Amino acid sequence: MSNGVLPDYVSMAKPNPAENRAPWYKNTAPTYAGIFLWFVFWNKMASGGSDAPGGVLGQGIWVALLGLILAALLCHFLFYLVPGLFGMKTGLPLYVVGTSTYGVQGGFLMPGFLMGVLQFGWLGVNAYFSSQALAPLFGGSLAAQKVIAVVWAAGAAFIGLKGIQYVAKVATFLPLIPLAILLIMMGKTIGGIGDFDADVLVAAGAAEGSEAVGLSLFGVIALCITYIVGFFATAGAAGVDFGMNNKDEKDVSMGGLVGIALATVVAGGAAILIAAGAFGKGLGAGLDTATPSFMGAVMGSEGAGKTMGLLLAIAALPPACFSSFIAVNSFKTTLPKVNPFISVGAGTAVSILLAVTGWAGDVMGVFTVIGASFGPVCGAMMVDYLMAGKKWAGPRAGWNLAGWISWVAGFAVGMAPLVGIADIPAAPLAAFIVGAVLYYVLAKAGLESNVLSMAAAPAPAAEAPSEEKSE
Repeated sequence: MSNGVLPDYVSMAKPNPAENRAPWYKNTAPTYAGIFLWFVFWNKMASGGSDAPGGVLGQGIWVALLGLILAALLCHFLFYLVPGLFGMKTGLPLYVVGTSTYGVQGGFLMPGFLMGVLQFGWLGVNAYFSSQALAPLFGGSLAAQKVIAVVWAAGAAFIGLKGIQYVAKVATFLPLIPLAILLIMMGKTIGGIGDFDADVLVAAGAAEGSEAVGLSLFGVIALCITYIVGFFATAGAAGVDFGMNNKDEKDVSMGGLVGIALATVVAGGAAILIAAGAFGKGLGAGLDTATPSFMGAVMGSEGAGKTMGLLLAIAALPPACFSSFIAVNSFKTTLPKVNPFISVGAGTAVSILLAVTGWAGDVMGVFTVIGASFGPVCGAMMVDYLMAGKKWAGPRAGWNLAGWISWVAGFAVGMAPLVGIADIPAAPLAAFIVGAVLYYVLAKAGLESNVLSMAAAPAPAAEAPSEEKSE
């Protein structure tokens, strides 16, 4: 271990003490569950964000659910668990823990700054789909949708800068709105599930004059993985920040199993069954289950669909504000000399551009970029953790080449389908695997930079206190 000078953002970091931590059901699980209940996730679950006839239902309900469950488990075990354990064992946030994988200079950009940049992408996605949900209340014109998107993104960014504490007070309860809507629509469509025919759905979704061909069994599973893992990848790496609030390994594990794996299956599975049941009842071949038109058809009332869209948009406000808040913290840390109103304002302008041009509506494109960006991050962090003996190795000097080279290669693999270089199935998972394997090979080849000693090493997480004290 070599000595060296640590930047202030590392040397001044203080571990979250054990007395400030809480059980998994009070922090990790409900927060992650709220992410998957966000209507932007389950709206296109049945289609997988793809134009393929039948979407993930092209091989029937059971294959769709199999792909969903497999993707949910991958999110928990590969993308979340190690970051969560990193946070729990060190008590330190992602931008500090990441210095082991990317170096104290490289870690300034990866994953900290990258996490902040991508949050503005999420803000654009939120603004786009929330404006779609609200536009029918204002005549439904494209102009109205764009105006709403601008106001939504700007307002959420301002709240992220100034008033996030007010949103946090109600954010715990707002995810109950999409859960209630899912349950109501399940009740309305469950009678049609027995009449669902995948072949008929595929034929209905095929372009006029073309052969009705849906995805293969492997194609459906790969699409589920691409859609779900791409959606989740940044939240997986953020498991470090969630884990630093957990008491022990059991809390980390239970928080992920319930808040990630189970929540994915519940929200995604409900959307799949609703789409299948609606088609079985003859309500059309639509697969976007959170649009006002779809919900209106299910409820038998256009007004009910618009009301549900309004409620889903209200429930989407906290995620928009929290995305802004994470971006603000990232930029304040990595760009301390830049006025936050300038840096966040520039990021918000990009969010607005993504929303008003409709680019943010291409969820598969967005999820591909997210998966390509953070798939190799999660893969390299896992190998770094295992090679260090299931602990944090500590901050590494400069730019850790093993981490950066593995990220560049993994990112290229993850982006290949989007830029038309190669049709790689389950690209976010492939990016994870490339990042993990390359990090191991490069570390063994001696391309890891030296570990720097810290003035005060982070204290390990204390053993969980008794149940009475922990609450």
